[in-house]
Amino acid sequence: MNQIDLNKRTAIVTGGAQGIGLAIVKRMLASGASVRIWDRDRKLLQQTLSALSGPVSGDAVDVADEKSVAQGTAAAVAALGKIDILVNNAGIAGANAPTVDYPVDEWERVLKVNLTSQFLTCRAVAPHMVKQKYGRIVNIASVAGKEGNPNAVAYSASKSGVISLTKSLGKELAQSGVCVNCITPAAAKTAIFDQMTEQHINYMLAKIPMGRFVLVEEVAALACWLASEDCSFTTAGVFDISGGRATY
Repeated sequence: MNQIDLNKRTAIVTGGAQGIGLAIVKRMLASGASVRIWDRDRKLLQQTLSALSGPVSGDAVDVADEKSVAQGTAAAVAALGKIDILVNNAGIAGANAPTVDYPVDEWERVLKVNLTSQFLTCRAVAPHMVKQKYGRIVNIASVAGKEGNPNAVAYSASKSGVISLTKSLGKELAQSGVCVNCITPAAAKTAIFDQMTEQHINYMLAKIPMGRFVLVEEVAALACWLASEDCSFTTAGVFDISGGRATY
């Protein structure tokens, strides 16, 4: 494992109790960071914290709720002293259905959890970073946000929105010492697969030239580099980790 220097850095990882988020938490701890996990599943959060060692703590935060995000941010500042890194990882797959049959309430739910949540967390945390003239924000999007997966209109649209959010905020903060980038992974075998049909999972695998799903540890490695001081002249960027699927 390549060494990434996050010594004395503090981080918030949303949806960090499992899957890609947990892999990022583990890599950050191994790199010397102090990590605050946000997850809305309180029981899973406590199980995860019990299994981890090192400077890690957590809060049950609903990232789609403005008040909960504000409370979580205040608690993180109090616990950590500062916030150097924000990784927006929390998200859901939503239903698989043709666009013309897609339920409106499901559309709104997916966009709220996947896109509005990242707006809310960036809005709450970025001012702390700007004040200290240093910060790294890493947003987890998806290659579906570039290509649009059939029968996954809400998920695809929400992840496309994350890409645009990243580009807008990155340009706004370009001279502040805060870098904002996003990652567009291919699918990884995580609990999110439980929300998908077998047909949709097979479709995603068939689109990846390497013929396998991305490993959560591979996404974590990229996320942690983007969260480091070494990532100093890249902002508003989109980083593919798709096994050759991405075409632009």
